[in-house]
Amino acid sequence: MVENFLKEYAKLIADCPDLIRVERVNLGENFDEIIVYASKSDTGRLIGKDGKMINAIKTVVIGYKAKDPTSYRITVKAIEE
Repeated sequence: MVENFLKEYAKLIADCPDLIRVERVNLGENFDEIIVYASKSDTGRLIGKDGKMINAIKTVVIGYKAKDPTSYRITVKAIEE
């Protein structure tokens, strides 16, 4: 559910939405990492100036946590083209 939201949201922000890929990695009990892969030019757009965009995304995910006890770490990585 969270991965689908992040993927669709990232596609709205990105210049190359077809390259967006999201992966969820279980790091332990009730702790997951969600990795958003994007082109090098889009990683800056997803992180935002001073990290404002990624912090806004993290805030939305924290709101989702009210229904789900899992904690999430959000990471944006560049795809090597």
